[in-house]
Amino acid sequence: MLNTDKTYAYTTFGLTIASDMLLPELEKASCNLTDSGADFHIRRQDLAKEWGETDPLDRKGFIVEENRVMFEVPELAVFSIEGGKTITVSFSEEENEDRVRLYILGSCMGIMLMQRKVLALHGSAIAIDGKAYVFIGESGAGKSTLASSFMKQGYKLLSDDIVALSMKEGIPWVTPSYPQQKLWLESIQAFEMKATDYEPLFDRITKFSIPVRADFQNTPMPLGGIFELSCEDVEAIEFHPVKKLHRLKVLYTHTYRRSILERMGMMAWHFTYCAECLPSVSIYRIIRPTSAFTAHDLVDIITHVIQGGNSK
Repeated sequence: MLNTDKTYAYTTFGLTIASDMLLPELEKASCNLTDSGADFHIRRQDLAKEWGETDPLDRKGFIVEENRVMFEVPELAVFSIEGGKTITVSFSEEENEDRVRLYILGSCMGIMLMQRKVLALHGSAIAIDGKAYVFIGESGAGKSTLASSFMKQGYKLLSDDIVALSMKEGIPWVTPSYPQQKLWLESIQAFEMKATDYEPLFDRITKFSIPVRADFQNTPMPLGGIFELSCEDVEAIEFHPVKKLHRLKVLYTHTYRRSILERMGMMAWHFTYCAECLPSVSIYRIIRPTSAFTAHDLVDIITHVIQGGNSK
């Protein structure tokens, strides 16, 4: 059995984890778990030898091999994600587990899902009327803010930052991640929340970690639709269905860490997987004004579209 003094059992993205590190953001595994029975492992281990054997010219980015991806955050840690089964962390001299967890739960998890051939989108997902609806967009588009506005209306969060899509009998499903959001200070203030109640993220002092355990949906749900958000200099909210092959481009553009896909030799898989997702999914593009807080208005528009059963 697991040594509870040093190893901890968690669940995320439908997988069980055996971890050498505390990961308080994740939900604890509800069943007894042996080390050999975990779906993947998070380990602390010295990677100096492996990192030293890599090309120095490649060390400023991701080092991608057939079955392993490595990267370094200077003065923090070296990370290795291997075979979709192991995340290894090699700390620098000054240990900072809080900051390391940002990379474990972000880039490492996204790459791990990729290695397991699970489509990971950069976005947030909310449970609405028995289905999962995904909000995607570039950084600052308002994905997490929109998800938070839905939660204020009583809807549940499935995932924030990384959305995992798995196919079941020809239908894409969203598998929940963990009960936490990341919100910018402006959004916290707009929702009349107190920034002093939350922990700022270490890489962005104006972005905060928000626990949402009471508002978390921890069971998978079929994908109902995707909304692509962008923020532009327009006077009012614009709403457009995305048609035909443009839908494939949307999924590719917002695939998490998509630059690694080609280097892993997974472009053919990615194209096929996205094509399988599309027949049952509506995709819409929403352009919101830069000059106003529109999250509440977007909730009204999106719920109207969902309940009205608009076609693709």
